[in-house]
Amino acid sequence: MKEIRLTLPQLSLLAGTRAALGGGVALLFADRLSNRQRMTAGWLLFLAGVVSTIPLGRLVLDKRRSGDSPCRD
Repeated sequence: MKEIRLTLPQLSLLAGTRAALGGGVALLFADRLSNRQRMTAGWLLFLAGVVSTIPLGRLVLDKRRSGDSPCRD
């Protein structure tokens, strides 16, 4: 298995995009808001998660391809 080193900010961004994506999907299926509010909030969170995932995914894949190996102590 390959190891990829990510900084804490990079890891936080990845986790945040996953949370936004999951929150958007959850709101799309929730019944607590009006239909219009739910759909608007859900789609905005979902799209924010998708759009922000693309550059972060490329960052991770580029690190993996470049062969950045972790420092072994």
